Parts: sequence; C-alpha cells; structure tokens
Amino acid sequence: MAETGADKNAVIIKKYANRRLYNTATSSYVTLDHLCQMVKDGVEFAVYDAKSGDDITRSVLTQIIVEEESKGGQNLLPINFLRQLISFYGDNLQFLVPRYLEHTMEYFARNQEQMRNYMRDTFGGIFPFGRFEDLGKQNIAFFERALKMFAPFQGVPGNSEAGDAPPAASADAASLADLKSQLDSLQRRLDSLNPQKSDKSK
Repeated sequence: MAETGADKNAVIIKKYANRRLYNTATSSYVTLDHLCQMVKDGVEFAVYDAKSGDDITRSVLTQIIVEEESKGGQNLLPINFLRQLISFYGDNLQFLVPRYLEHTMEYFARNQEQMRNYMRDTFGGIFPFGRFEDLGKQNIAFFERALKMFAPFQGVPGNSEAGDAPPAASADAASLADLKSQLDSLQRRLDSLNPQKSDKSK
C-alpha cells in the first residue's frame, strides 16, 4: 500500500467510478472542496479506489492543489518552482526532493505561528515582505548547496580501490558543516522574531 501519512484513525474516503467521493465516517458524498477543508482543519483522511482498493490519496491531494491553483489570486506554486520540480523527475537526485520539500514545509509550519505573532504585534497584520523574502532566499541557497554536495560523487568509477576517499570529500564535509551552521543561524533569526519567546528563554 502506498504511503499516505494517515494514522489508523484516519477518515476513509472511497472514490467510485463516477468520480464521486464518499465519506464513510459521515455516510455522505463529498467534493474536493470538502476534502480541502478537512486538510485545513487538520482532519486526517485516506482515499481508496472503491473498486480496486488502491490507495489514491496522493493523486486526490494533487487534484486539490490543481483546483486551488486554478482559483484566481490563490497561487502558491510559482511557475519557476513548477518547472524546476518537473525537471527533477527521472533525475538521479530525484530521491532528495521529496524529503527536502517535506522538511521545508515542516520547518515553515513549526514557525508559522511565530511569524503570525510577529506580523500582528509589529506590523498590525501587514506582511514584512523583505525580511521573510531573505529567509526564503537562504532556504533556497541551502538546498542548492545540498545538491552540489552530491556532485563530486557523480561519475566516480565503481572499481575504485577500497579505502580511497571520494573526490573532494573534505570539501563536502566543510560544506555540510557550513550548511548546518547557516541553518542554526536561520533558526536563531526566526526565534528572534518573537521577543516574548526570547525573554522566556533567558
């Protein structure tokens, strides 16, 4: 069964051949909009094909994203991001992308309340674009560094003698240490956005 990320208590949604979605918890038919709201409300659910029993949660969630992106003024996925994402399909670094995206969203989610409080207390709800744009650029830079760290290993012959150090191994170690240092620095900057949290930590 494909990974869904849903727990054992997740609501089961069945999708029928006529594309209708059935919520087994409420015994009622639902739409993608209903499922979208369930996600926003933190309700775990898994979607299965009613005939085959296959887990199709991933494809349904993707459908929700497509629907939301088609609504005017609600775009979250920049065109350049989509192009870059597509370019990684079939790439030898494809396995890195899902974990990176998941980690980035979890990191953002952990700090979103802190960001909201900062905007409310300091700007009255007006988003301080410049400051957070800098954080976004740093995040992208971290990802690029991580990808570059794998570059020296591409094309390395498989018959190298045992004990031989990979090319630029020391440089990779230094890059990793530098990446960790910058991530720690970014976390400190995010922490500093909430003065109350900083005061409590003293």
